[in-house]
Amino acid sequence: MVAPTTNKVQGYVDAAGVRTYYEVEGAGEPLLLLHGGLTTIETFGGLTPLLAQHYRVYLPERRAHGRSPDVEGPMTYEVMADDTIAFMAAVGLSSAHVVGWSDGAVVGLLVSLQRPDLIRKLVLIGQNVNPDGLPPEMIEMMKLDKMPDMLPPMLREMYATVSPDGPEHWDVVVDKAWQMIQSGPNIPLSELAKVSGPTLVMVADHDFPTVEHAAAMQRSLPDSQLAVVPGATHGMPMEKPEVVARLVLDFLAAPPAATGEST
Repeated sequence: MVAPTTNKVQGYVDAAGVRTYYEVEGAGEPLLLLHGGLTTIETFGGLTPLLAQHYRVYLPERRAHGRSPDVEGPMTYEVMADDTIAFMAAVGLSSAHVVGWSDGAVVGLLVSLQRPDLIRKLVLIGQNVNPDGLPPEMIEMMKLDKMPDMLPPMLREMYATVSPDGPEHWDVVVDKAWQMIQSGPNIPLSELAKVSGPTLVMVADHDFPTVEHAAAMQRSLPDSQLAVVPGATHGMPMEKPEVVARLVLDFLAAPPAATGEST
């Protein structure tokens, strides 16, 4: 049984002009938990309390996600990284551990490349950094004008329940997200050599990105570890929150120089 955490707060803050909803739970060193694309922070419902037993966990919802409204213009990984940097400044975080899942992992990586001073340790869960990390069938699917019917119905239901833009705006957000993932991320593996802090690359054995790509990412990062979660899919933070939490907590607790691979 998970013990209750303390000092839980929730509210809004202006981050680069985006009225950004966030929650904070737990106590200790700050940990920024970045959700996946087209999701809300409820998808971290099994993971957050486990991390919050050891860290002060910050959970912002990015523009057009959850309770944060959509704004004019396209949705890009780069603009969401800028939003995240602005969010950290708005809530007074001079640095934090950053754990990102899926699109949140790309955002966390871009923050690390742009502002390494903000990142203590970085965890990248279930995300490729360029198209080479995807299986051929997914690359073909990316050529479609519209996102195919591939999203779990619960994502639309979560959005409809909490979005200030109303349930009818879902299709607009999906179109923006599809345009974003059709054009990115497209980060060369060589760029990962610029990540200065310790990094954990985590991937499921039945994930969207391939295990081979995750291993290539780990080899390209100067101070890194690789964790392959067996019997899991891209939804592993929801499927196996205890496993994900243990891997994250062990990584964050280890001395900075401790590197290697775990499976």
